[in-house]
Amino acid sequence: MTRLDAEPGPRPGRSRVCLGARTRGQRPSLSQSMRGAARAAGGCAGQPCPRTPAPGPGPRLLAVLLAVLLGGAGAQYSSDLCSWKGSGLTHEAHRKEVEQVYLRCSSGAVEWMYPTGALIVNLRPNTFSASRHLTLCIKPLRDSSGANIYLEKTGELTLLVRDGDHGLRQVRCFGFQQGGLFVEATPQQDISRRTTGFQYELTSRRTGSDLHALSAPCRPCSDTEVLLAVCTSDFVVRGSIQEVTHELEQQESAIHLHLSRLYRQKNRVFQPAPEGGGWRGRVTTLLECGVRPGRGEFLFTGHMHFGEAWLGCAPRFKDFLRMYRDAEERGLNPCEMGVE
Repeated sequence: MTRLDAEPGPRPGRSRVCLGARTRGQRPSLSQSMRGAARAAGGCAGQPCPRTPAPGPGPRLLAVLLAVLLGGAGAQYSSDLCSWKGSGLTHEAHRKEVEQVYLRCSSGAVEWMYPTGALIVNLRPNTFSASRHLTLCIKPLRDSSGANIYLEKTGELTLLVRDGDHGLRQVRCFGFQQGGLFVEATPQQDISRRTTGFQYELTSRRTGSDLHALSAPCRPCSDTEVLLAVCTSDFVVRGSIQEVTHELEQQESAIHLHLSRLYRQKNRVFQPAPEGGGWRGRVTTLLECGVRPGRGEFLFTGHMHFGEAWLGCAPRFKDFLRMYRDAEERGLNPCEMGVE
């Protein structure tokens, strides 16, 4: 996992907010729980929260709030925490607790065993990019269950991943300023085999609300999009399609490639072919794109997401040569590339 440059700070920690005992037959409002916990910790997922007038707290409530604030101060400046793994068994059975989790990296994971109560996941990365240019993507872990995952903004909750959606592990993406993550355990008679978790990534690319709309488009790319992809993609390779396999449960297709030229790659996705001559590897796209093996050579581009290579633009190589040389003659190439 890649950690962004961080300033030194106190040891990482976490704080909890107790929302009180649950009345039998009633369930606290999610929005009220979220607002109360976020305000007690001093912000909504790393952003200021509006405060509403309220009667002055009594001595016991002041003591609880003071403990939360002191605990959150140490966690707020954690400088080396990328992933979090915890257990709901630390919560008292008669209380509904909201636990604060603080992460400061560009990627990592959250794994919550025996989920009870709720989590607020505060992402506070050290990055030179303005928060309005950051995109947060999450991908549920395989067999994740026991909780719903929400996007929270000033007390309003939008469901991202529903407990019980075991089939699809699709990536959900949204702008960093759109809100934070609120994970609430669902009522269970037996939590002994429940684990909720997800991977997260923060990028500076301006993607839409759905990752695949940009990283694996089903429509062919325009000439301009191809030329930009060559300059900005995580991988740029030339080769042919050997086989296409489909994963119906995940609604994805895996394209197995044999490459004759490797222009650029990250994370060594493509490895030398065991029989010698070229490289082999695979890229992923959406099942709905209907990719099939085709003859001839293609130029494959795309980005890495959660350790997987996702297909971007993939024109036939002869078509790429035509558009590249045409742009080169007019001086419009955004970058140079050795195409021979």
